[in-house]
Amino acid sequence: MVVVSHEMCCAREVGNRVLFMDAGKILEQGTPEDIFEHPQCDRLKDFLAKVL
Repeated sequence: MVVVSHEMCCAREVGNRVLFMDAGKILEQGTPEDIFEHPQCDRLKDFLAKVL
């Protein structure tokens, strides 16, 4: 099942794979732990800093 959400808490808790997209392109993907604890791309780091 694919769920599109802007609710980061929901994505972190219920997903087993998370994709981070910007302008229709996948910038990063991985487990919730990878995405939220060890982001790689600067765009994702900036986004998480603003919303979490």
